[in-house]
Amino acid sequence: MKYIIAIIKPFKLDEVREALGALGVQGITVTEVKGHGRQKGHTEFYRGAEYAVSFIPKVKIEVAVDGVLADRVVEAIQSAGQTGQIGDGKIFVLSLEQAIRVRTGETGAAAL
Repeated sequence: MKYIIAIIKPFKLDEVREALGALGVQGITVTEVKGHGRQKGHTEFYRGAEYAVSFIPKVKIEVAVDGVLADRVVEAIQSAGQTGQIGDGKIFVLSLEQAIRVRTGETGAAAL
């Protein structure tokens, strides 16, 4: 089993969700986050005053999948979440030792 964490631009969330749904991924967790990478934020003007935005709004997607599906999930997130510009985000793939469904007690891939 693999645990995949993706940080993407917020306006790409629906496209990524649809791409994951097409692969049969049943459950995802989405969190609104802020951060910066190479772009280091930007400056904006509000009512004539300039101010620095140090942290850019992003969306974090977390999904647990069976190991055989992991590569296709990563490809789907990458292709659906890509704009080709700096700040598109990152994808992290971690090994998942165990998953347990709270309601039934199922473990392993059956719990996903």
